Amino acid sequence: MAFDGITVCCMVQELNKILKDGRIDKVLQPEYDEIALAIRAGGKNHKLVLSASSSNPRIHLTSVQKENPEKAPMFCMLLRKHILSGKVVGFTQPDFERIVEMHIESRNEMGDTSVKRLIIEIMGRTSNIVLTDESNKVLGSIKHVDFSVSTVRQLIPGIAYEMPPSQHKHNPSETNKEKFIELIDGYSLESDKFLLDTFTGIGPLSAREIAYKAFGIADKNCQLMNYEEKEKFARTFVEFFEKLKIGDFTPVLIYKSADKVKDFSGIEITHYQGLLETKKFDSLNDAVNEYYITKDFAERISQKTSSLHKFVDNNIQRCQKKLALHQQKLKECRSMEKYKVMGDLITANLYRINGGDLFIEAENYYDNMKIMKIELKAEFSPSQNAQRYYKLYQKLKNAEVMTKEQIKLAETELDYLESIKESIEIVENDLDINELREELSSQGYRVKKVEKSKIRKQISKPMEFQLSDGYVAYVGKNNLQNDQLTLRMSRPDDLWFHTKFIHGSHTVIKTNGVMPSDDVIVEAAKICAYFSKARNSANVPVDYTVIKNVKKPSGAKPGMVIYDKYNTVNVKPELVGTEK
Repeated sequence: MAFDGITVCCMVQELNKILKDGRIDKVLQPEYDEIALAIRAGGKNHKLVLSASSSNPRIHLTSVQKENPEKAPMFCMLLRKHILSGKVVGFTQPDFERIVEMHIESRNEMGDTSVKRLIIEIMGRTSNIVLTDESNKVLGSIKHVDFSVSTVRQLIPGIAYEMPPSQHKHNPSETNKEKFIELIDGYSLESDKFLLDTFTGIGPLSAREIAYKAFGIADKNCQLMNYEEKEKFARTFVEFFEKLKIGDFTPVLIYKSADKVKDFSGIEITHYQGLLETKKFDSLNDAVNEYYITKDFAERISQKTSSLHKFVDNNIQRCQKKLALHQQKLKECRSMEKYKVMGDLITANLYRINGGDLFIEAENYYDNMKIMKIELKAEFSPSQNAQRYYKLYQKLKNAEVMTKEQIKLAETELDYLESIKESIEIVENDLDINELREELSSQGYRVKKVEKSKIRKQISKPMEFQLSDGYVAYVGKNNLQNDQLTLRMSRPDDLWFHTKFIHGSHTVIKTNGVMPSDDVIVEAAKICAYFSKARNSANVPVDYTVIKNVKKPSGAKPGMVIYDKYNTVNVKPELVGTEK
């Protein structure tokens, strides 16, 4: 976990410098497990995020703006009651644990001043945010923990707050060299594992770095160390935490590749020895904010769209099965001609058929006079047998027409569902997700919709990208936006783009009557290809034409259009320009 006790220690020092004596102006709860506090401190406005997310628990200043529910959750209302307009007294870290205590001075119902604690427990899946009063009584928590959840420790209003169960480890900031050497004696595993097993708040990344600073390797066996090496290890350890106490630390981000962040740390990481790139920051808050801008956003969106993904995938599978059955039926219908031939041959040979005959062998004048054996119903007259085959022929002929219609409908539905699936991949917020649910519902799908009270009544807008020569490309994020962008927001001479025979977003360049250069057209085509099902391809054909050549057929599903008089350019999908 990146947010170990060392990172918490660094974060607490930074937050005390920036937010101490600040005033809490707003309390928001954009996620079910996340609180955002707007704090005015040092003549500036700051936004502090407190997250009890199971995968990304944390506390840091952020620049990210999230949509908030129209109706505030209960815990948010509780915080507003007790800490809104309160003064930030300071931040502390008890026993070097992954816990931050935010002390807030505010007035109670009687007008008396009291100091409450907002406690952020950064503990993986058991992470929580707890509010206590001046007497250490729990007022509430973002995750309610009663006896049904845990028999070890409860977090319910009215009971005394207790720290999470101790792991019986030592506080590294209070350990001297003599104590360190005493603890390492008899330990038989590697140096980094010794730090992990013995001390509170040291994560794997920090443990490897401290051991590397001492020996140049992270996994030196403790049992093989002589006294001088143990002393060196102890000295490095103590010096490390002495620097940490006085705020001597260098925050970094660690990258797997040029554009893919792997981890962050409150201290400089050197033990990768150039295998991974690191980027230094002046502020830990800046490093953490940049890390979670992409990571937490992606995970939140993935969680919120998982049910929608499943719903669309299930309907795609249903549609594919239905299409396969229709195609099998169509294959069966292709045998209808033989029934007409049988009816014709029986009619031509009525004089040869006697009542009660079970079959007739007749020359098939449709097939070079080959002999065809035709079964007869003994209880039917010769003409009735002929009519029976004519009826079978007509039945299959009618079925063929209906089956072709059903295949066309199934193909249209499958095409539409594939476009929805592609739209899910590029959603940016709750509003986009709800628009997709609303669209599916409008098309007759029984999908669970987001309650209107849980989102603000806004209209999401297409994405915008600044291109060369001052042109702007607009990209629809779903079928409703595609229709809005293409059919309502654009002028007849604007330029329209879409991947050829591939599901993707509509892309439009506002031309203002001036046709863009070939370079600008290629830029827009790359963006169009990027927001399509062919995003990972190397060479994608993209059609483009003016808006006046794009039409929507009557009764067509959202996002479905036809176009003519177009040109095609082959491009590699890429996000070019600058997103506005």
